[in-house]
Amino acid sequence: MIFVRHTLPGERVRVRITEGASDDRFLRGDAVEVLTAAPDRVERRCPVSGPGGCGGCDWQHVSTAGQRTLKAAVVREQLRRLASLDVDVQVEPVPGDEDGLGWRTRVQHAVAPDGHLGLRRHRSHDVVRITSCPIAHPRVRGVELASPTWPGARAVEVVAPAGGDGPLVLVQPQGRRRPRLPAVGDASLAVVGDQGLERVRGRTWVRERVEVGDWRADLRVSGSGFWQVHPGAPAALVAAVLDGLDPQPGEQVLDLYAGVGLFASALGARVGSDGAVLAVEGDAGAVRDARRNLHGMPHVGITAGRVDEVLDAALERGLTADLVVLDPPRTGAGRVVVQQVTALSPRAVAYVACDPAALARDVATFAGLGFRLAGLRAFDCFPMTMHVECVALLEPSG
Repeated sequence: MIFVRHTLPGERVRVRITEGASDDRFLRGDAVEVLTAAPDRVERRCPVSGPGGCGGCDWQHVSTAGQRTLKAAVVREQLRRLASLDVDVQVEPVPGDEDGLGWRTRVQHAVAPDGHLGLRRHRSHDVVRITSCPIAHPRVRGVELASPTWPGARAVEVVAPAGGDGPLVLVQPQGRRRPRLPAVGDASLAVVGDQGLERVRGRTWVRERVEVGDWRADLRVSGSGFWQVHPGAPAALVAAVLDGLDPQPGEQVLDLYAGVGLFASALGARVGSDGAVLAVEGDAGAVRDARRNLHGMPHVGITAGRVDEVLDAALERGLTADLVVLDPPRTGAGRVVVQQVTALSPRAVAYVACDPAALARDVATFAGLGFRLAGLRAFDCFPMTMHVECVALLEPSG
């Protein structure tokens, strides 16, 4: 079997093998010549996205509609294969990109030996030099164009927040000494060290603004802490979670893998002071940000720790919940956490997933514990790549 990049289903292509030997079970290759093109093939809009180039974009050669069709097929296949479900999937666009370009608000750049900014070659540590990345947000591209060389740096991350502030640039030095840093306009600048972030100019955090209906939040995210990279993704996901769960005043809610408190803030506003939200997060930096972001909501609590350990202790105390939000890492929640969530006897669970296979495995586990898949929405939060974000609604089968 050969896994081939830069092609489409139904095409005839000439393939150059890039990994593996003739006696290997699996090989990898690049389509270096298209003999018969698929209807959804388009010209790439990035000069370094083709064979042998940058590994960031999987589908620069595919139309936007074609990308969403492929992503929907992947989600359907994983649910069919791993959860024995036949689900109609439509991948929805989110606002904030121009036909798949100009959306990525966080870009981790590698630095070439001569100090020039670049991105990693596919499945390689080699650096492909770039002028600017077409999928990057305009304020990220502004830094790329204004400051193309960073001698003495190993990596340069540029963050363009949605709160209206200037970008934040995080520099990782090659050694212990701080490199000479170029001018970066109105951007804040920090150096990544063994003891955390060393502020050079401005802030070491950004302010992310999210609005859904009459709810609005300005959330602090420190350094390179986790945040959705598409500017339209946070609002789209919050809206999908709220629409699916329909939180009511006075309800008790658990927000698991809560990050900096995005869902907890919106849920806290819905359930009001007669209700309660408990946010659980294992990353210490995210917990610090969440405490700042949620300090004005006394009915929203934050617990630092591993989700399974916190839930184990909570269940021993007899905790129950009306609603649960799960936003686990790419590996999924896993059987133990799913079992603990169902033991809370919620009326509904919203599962936010960035990996369709992990979602399907956990949906199958939920099914074995008496919870059915009541709804599924998929969002194109990562145009030009194979990645897709899903929000699944699970309810008790009875």
